[in-house]
Amino acid sequence: MAFALSIMKLHLQYRLLISEMNADINVLRILEDYIKEIFSTKTELETAKNIEYFKNNFTGFRKDIDELRETMHLKKMRLLVLSKEKKRLDYKTFKLDHHNEVLQKFKVYRKKFDKMKKEFIRFVEKRS
Repeated sequence: MAFALSIMKLHLQYRLLISEMNADINVLRILEDYIKEIFSTKTELETAKNIEYFKNNFTGFRKDIDELRETMHLKKMRLLVLSKEKKRLDYKTFKLDHHNEVLQKFKVYRKKFDKMKKEFIRFVEKRS
């Protein structure tokens, strides 16, 4: 079976994923604003524990986003160089550059982020 993957297609995929994570950073900022609002009006111990839990999650997600974006940016730039040099992205290069692993990390990140966001929305709805 022949391995055929467009360098530009993968490059553009990385660009889209990076853009998605940039939007997630804005979502995290909004969620942090929610936390400030909730904490200013509700100070029960249970609420404070939940707020601390979410703040820690937000910090962890921001770290994950920064690391993943940096990795993807470097991969994206390497792909651009390959493209300009008119080189092909063969299976060996694809594997050596660990594209599968990076894309899989993004899938795991996306699932966790979406789950946390839903969890946070339920928390906010209970407090309203």
